[in-house]
Parts: sequence; structure tokens; C-alpha cells
Amino acid sequence: MTALAKMTITPERSKLAPIEVLFNPNTYSISKSVSWSAATGGQGGGQTERLKNAPALQFGGGESRSLSLELFFDTTEETDEAKKDVRNLTNKIVKLTRIVRELHRPPVCVVSWGKETPPGSDFPFTGVVSQLTQRFNLFMADGRPVRASLTVAFTEYLDPTKDELETDPEFTTRLVKRGDTLSSIAGDVYRDPTLWRVIAEANGVDDPRGLTVGVRLNIPKLV
Repeated sequence: MTALAKMTITPERSKLAPIEVLFNPNTYSISKSVSWSAATGGQGGGQTERLKNAPALQFGGGESRSLSLELFFDTTEETDEAKKDVRNLTNKIVKLTRIVRELHRPPVCVVSWGKETPPGSDFPFTGVVSQLTQRFNLFMADGRPVRASLTVAFTEYLDPTKDELETDPEFTTRLVKRGDTLSSIAGDVYRDPTLWRVIAEANGVDDPRGLTVGVRLNIPKLV
């Protein structure tokens, strides 16, 4: 019998442990907005035209996806008195909204559910907690809650380099090795050492001879 795959929330680059949800959500929703507006300039200037049903549209960019989860926690069957308070579990989610000392910000998390997912699937979803609502609705005589429902919203976090590679396959990067200079790198990738300024401007390099070994440089395509 196949074991039930539990949804897991894994904070990246921090000492926080992965969180396996107590109960898998019954539903989840993912939303994404894409900005389009009436094109400006040209005939009609983006306004409604008498001979057209609608003005031409101009793409204004995509916004981050948002993942919304309803998580349920219940410790009514817990026999260990020390673990009876459901906040022992819900506080793990709360920590995802707090600043992590080594990062100076809340952690980026990977929400995964199932091991084998088709390309382009919703999971794994990489994002940050942007909204958290906790509802406690069952309590012991001493006031400790034993049941809770959490609404958690994650806003997608994209690695700029990975996103550039997906939207522009000709974009690439280069790891600086000992002995590299911008001129030598430009010679390798552009076959012209004099184009080192293109790489310098793309990476904000002020001293072309003072490259740090191990740094990854963005190598933009030539227009």
C-alpha cells in the first residue's frame, strides 16, 4: 500500500526544520495576475476606436503567483500533556513570518507535495509567507487551544538568474575562476576581449581587474 504523501514546507538557508503538515489540505488555490493595458501612441492613442471593438493591448509584465492553503491542526487525541497545546504545531508556521537572524528577513520556503510532478506543476512552489490568519476554535478547561485552522498565503519568490534563463534561453552566467579577467571572459563568450564593458555594466563591476574568485557573473546576450 502506497504511503500517504504529506505536504511539506521547507525553509531555505536557515536553521528552521522542515514542517510536515498534520493533515493535507482539502483544497488549495494558486492565482497569478498578468498586466495588460491599452497601448499608447499610434492611431487611436490607446483609446476606443470607432472602427474597432477594442484598442490594441500592450503587455506590462507579470506579477508573482500566490498560493493559498487552508491547514488544519488538531491535538485532541494527543496523550502527551506537554504536546496538548496545538500552538506547539502552529507556531512552526508563525516562525516563517519572522526575521531569521542569519538572513535578516523571513525565510524563502519550498512547499512540496508528492515526489513526481509533471513539468510546470504547482509544486514544488517556492515563495515567502505574505499572509497568515490563525483561528483557534476548541479549548481545554485551562484555556489552551487544541484545534486550529490556518489560512496561509505564499507569494512566489523567483531567483532572478533562473527566471532570466527561462524567459531568455540565450542568457547565461559564468563562474569566475582564478586568473579570470573581464577581458578574458569576454574573449571566451563573445570572441572579442574588448567587449568586457558589456559584462562590467551588467554586473555593476567598478574594477575590471579585481574579480572575486567564485562569484557568478551574468553574461548578457549582445543586441
